[in-house]
Amino acid sequence: MEYKELDINDVELDLNNPRIKQWLEIYKDQEITSEHIALALSASSGTSNTSTYTALKESIRVNKGIISPIIVNKYPDGRLVVIEGNTRLQIYKEFKKVDPEGPWGKIIAIVYDNLPETEIHAIRLQSHLVGPRDWDAFSKAKYLNQLCNIDKLPMSMIVSFCGGKSSEIRKLVDAYSDMVNYYFPVAEEEGMDADPREFSKFAELQNGSIIQSLIVHKYSKDDFAKWVVKGNVDTAQNVRKIPAILASPKAKEVFLQENISEAIKHLGLGEKSTKGLKDASFNDLVSELIHRCRNIDWQYIKSLRDDPRYDGEKQDIDELKTELEDILEEVDRD
Repeated sequence: MEYKELDINDVELDLNNPRIKQWLEIYKDQEITSEHIALALSASSGTSNTSTYTALKESIRVNKGIISPIIVNKYPDGRLVVIEGNTRLQIYKEFKKVDPEGPWGKIIAIVYDNLPETEIHAIRLQSHLVGPRDWDAFSKAKYLNQLCNIDKLPMSMIVSFCGGKSSEIRKLVDAYSDMVNYYFPVAEEEGMDADPREFSKFAELQNGSIIQSLIVHKYSKDDFAKWVVKGNVDTAQNVRKIPAILASPKAKEVFLQENISEAIKHLGLGEKSTKGLKDASFNDLVSELIHRCRNIDWQYIKSLRDDPRYDGEKQDIDELKTELEDILEEVDRD
């Protein structure tokens, strides 16, 4: 085994790698091209991991290279084939096409000499099944807090390191701060061990309309932490329903006595209110919503802005905005 800088044109992507093999089989009657492999790598990542691939690509571009070497096997005939690092090599190849003069001609690699198949399988298994695990969300946020608030790195630099958006990083850092400043002390007072898995609830709390709703109804982040510890906030995905719950006397009562999941049942947003909409096409709903928005009553806008009783509806609109932005981001993705 040795470390080498290899010419990217001398290294072959592994067509037998199980991560992409299933996608390449649809091209079995054609000559496999780099375009096919690029499509396979993109498809194999899945929609949920597309942002991870994009962040990796951006991080490599900004840092002008990779940090961890790819792993390559050198066969007796001299062929160099990737064992681990297909995606990173493909990213280099794509960058080389658009920036021939950039630092993309060579890639750092750990080169093994004629490894048997059993050892190749062992490396793949270690890398993808039992290998290094992603940090949990709380640990990621803790590290980002270290970079932002202790080491005082510029946000632009942090974004260039890890990809994503500055707003997403700030949200994680703020959620970490809220856990440390509110949740940890409350858990200690109650004689409980603080659970880092509660982080997702504090991440949801960072939505501006939720915080505003707490203030309007004379609650605080300290109260939210108590709700988390006592189990009133039972699921992270329903934290966004808090404005609607606090605006409804009955739902609020159930929430404070039990939890969000039970309180939601008393919001009056059941089958009856949506029955006529379920058969409508997505496009019809969009068209009708556009029409309603263009003809919206100014008094309703004022109520959304100033009347706490409309907090639930305001939160629903904010949710819709987030969902539409996610859809457009996927549609516009390169």
